[in-house]
Amino acid sequence: MPSMSESERIALAARLHVALRRKHGRVTDTEWMATNAEYAAEIVRMTRAHAADTRDEELYQLAMRLEQAMEPLARAKRLAARQPDGALPTPTRHADGLG
Repeated sequence: MPSMSESERIALAARLHVALRRKHGRVTDTEWMATNAEYAAEIVRMTRAHAADTRDEELYQLAMRLEQAMEPLARAKRLAARQPDGALPTPTRHADGLG
């Protein structure tokens, strides 16, 4: 599957936004969803959970399409996070143990 353009990702995010608003009362940020892989991954996770609870095939399919559309951005972010030696960065720990 060729990667989607940003405008195609925004259109897909808008479809998911409308479906979530109508079926779940959830408001999302369409543009952020189409450009930020971490936000999109959380929306996918939440949408899949709601789709499973309600047996909503439309939401499930939209979540799958968004996940596929965002994979090139997520992959690029993972590669950019690597250190020059190819190793993944060490996660930062907060003093309170969170994070």
